[in-house]
Amino acid sequence: MIKAFLRYIKSLQFLKALLIAIAMAIPVFSSIYFFDSIDIGFGIALGSILCVPADTNGSLNHKFYGILFSILLSTTITLLVGTFSGFLPVLLPLLIALVFVVSYISVFGFRASLISLAGLLSIVLAFAYDSSEISILQHSLCIAVGGIWYLFLTISTSILFPQVQTDYLFVNLLEKTAKFIKLRGDLLIAKQDRTSLLEKNFALQTEINELHETLREVILEKRSNAGFSNRIRRQQLVFSKIMEIYELAISNAIDYKKFDHLFENHPEKIDEFKVLIYEISDYLTHLSKVILKEEKLTFNTNFEILLKKIENQVALYELQVGLPESREEVILLLNYKTYQEKQIQNLVDIGRILTKYYKNDKIRGIKDAEQFITPQDYDFKKLKVNFNIKSPIFRHSLRLTITTIIGFLMGNLLELQQSYWILLTIIVIMRPSYSLTKDRVKSRVIGTILGALIGVAIVLLTQNTFIYASIALLSLVIGFSLIKQNYRNGAAFITLYVIFMYALISPNVLEVIQFRVFDTLIGATLAFIGNYILWPVWEAKNIKDFLIDAVKGFEAYLIEINKYYHQKGETATSYNLSRKEAFLKVGNLNAAYQRLLQEPKSKQENSAIIYDVITISNTFLSSLSALSMFIKNNERGLAPEQFEIYVKHIITNLQQVISNNTAKHLNTDELKIAEKNYTNYYRDLSATRDLEIQEGIPISDELKIALHETQLVFGQVKWLYNLSNSLVQKIGKV
Repeated sequence: MIKAFLRYIKSLQFLKALLIAIAMAIPVFSSIYFFDSIDIGFGIALGSILCVPADTNGSLNHKFYGILFSILLSTTITLLVGTFSGFLPVLLPLLIALVFVVSYISVFGFRASLISLAGLLSIVLAFAYDSSEISILQHSLCIAVGGIWYLFLTISTSILFPQVQTDYLFVNLLEKTAKFIKLRGDLLIAKQDRTSLLEKNFALQTEINELHETLREVILEKRSNAGFSNRIRRQQLVFSKIMEIYELAISNAIDYKKFDHLFENHPEKIDEFKVLIYEISDYLTHLSKVILKEEKLTFNTNFEILLKKIENQVALYELQVGLPESREEVILLLNYKTYQEKQIQNLVDIGRILTKYYKNDKIRGIKDAEQFITPQDYDFKKLKVNFNIKSPIFRHSLRLTITTIIGFLMGNLLELQQSYWILLTIIVIMRPSYSLTKDRVKSRVIGTILGALIGVAIVLLTQNTFIYASIALLSLVIGFSLIKQNYRNGAAFITLYVIFMYALISPNVLEVIQFRVFDTLIGATLAFIGNYILWPVWEAKNIKDFLIDAVKGFEAYLIEINKYYHQKGETATSYNLSRKEAFLKVGNLNAAYQRLLQEPKSKQENSAIIYDVITISNTFLSSLSALSMFIKNNERGLAPEQFEIYVKHIITNLQQVISNNTAKHLNTDELKIAEKNYTNYYRDLSATRDLEIQEGIPISDELKIALHETQLVFGQVKWLYNLSNSLVQKIGKV
């Protein structure tokens, strides 16, 4: 319990929430002390809070410009809405235009969507202005001052404590990677349906890919701005090792059904691997605690013991079954053991990097580093291209505009005390996808009711203003620190903050609580209905686009692997970029599938086929990565002609999926010949080894390399071809 609390107060979200509280509290108290009025302080505090959405994890440069644009947008909108708030004939069309245009900014990507949220919040909170002491122009200037004040605080904090964000991201990444590794162990030993485990696997991959993108941006931007310092070098080395652990786990493409069949009578062989995988997962968690200084670094000595047990089990299996009958299974287990040894070596390397500066001449930096940061496309042509009913962002903007206007009119007709709370609920809850909106509706309603009940209980127990102020401040910090991790609990604390802030200035706090709950219920209902009936974007209709994008990534990655198989030395930048893009695109596909699962059953068209496609796509990426890792990390011979034939047929299938044209077929005769040649070559190598065993000759390095290369490369390209065939068959049904 104590450790959990210490972890919480050291988290980046808590520190950011503390910064928000300081940014709001200082202006309010200063305003009361120096001007004997809350109005100026309230405006400055409001300006600070409107910058919070743009203050997201990422590079300092992007954060600065994101907050700056939020300040300009919120100041302008506050002035416009405030000026015409009393004149409905002008206000209504202005509101329609502002909500649509500001929400449509999201077409420029994730960061733009955060600036858009700041703009939408400023539209709503402009209705909160009610002062006879300062004009709307002065209030708008206070908003701008508050934004600049928050910008100063957050940038100063980032410069003074640069390691806080990076350490938090590393800890988060290590913990999620540990879960991912453990999940691979669960999949290995699962005897029943593995569907639920695979779905968890897809969700984790999406989260890990997002963290990779953020960390990559942070580290590479620091390197370009501050040079290649020892600290930045260590961060890059740690990141590269975690990436390698993750990619090795992905590349360990196991045909679980085949594993089940081969070792049905020898489950103990697999159990030993499970124990080792869990140990690797636990050590990753230990490394995350080392970064947070919760534990001292220890080097795990169990790894050698566990590897020796696996080695003994493999030798025992070979003895029990005998050669050549057990050769395929023995090579399979030895390859799997080699993969685990590489994972352990990566863990040891991370430990050494964390202990002291790790000298590795092979990693001096990332070549063409700026190319690995996903660029933000702010081309104004995107506004025109997406200005149609087919665009999800256009639909969302239209849907949000209509729902907001309905909420605004309802608030005015019902003459509610704080009618803008309805609009605030709609703005915060509504998202482009139905699934995200549904989750937020549920969490928001439960959180608000929970916060209201706690608020009523406290009000009935005491009327002490000092207690109200203390609860308000504490709730503000806790609410903002939880809002991303647990939206329901975050909403509960934000509700408490709002209740007790009003309790300090309003004698009838119970009425405030009543209206808060009532307005939230109206806003949540409108948001839910609006997202369901106003041009909804169902994932079953759009998932094909994510699939085609992923397949384009596969094609580019396979082409680069094929090129690299014919050369020696370091991988080209184009190779590394294609690998990164393939992982990100499959992550996007997995995220779309997760959203689909949360939609109404009646809207989940072809869900069984889509699940098959998702599974095939993830397996395809695993197999591609396995092929890539083997070629990159092992001694190998020249790429044989039959490899080229398989690659040609796989790429043809992928192009058919992209074009949705199943009419094009290559001559399968050459593929059959290639398969026969691969099989015969492997049999010849096996026969040679059998003769050597009879004569008591130890295996040579050349023969060992040839056996392993032929089995793995042939196995992977054959599997990739079969998977590409499956994708061709499924694409038409999707």
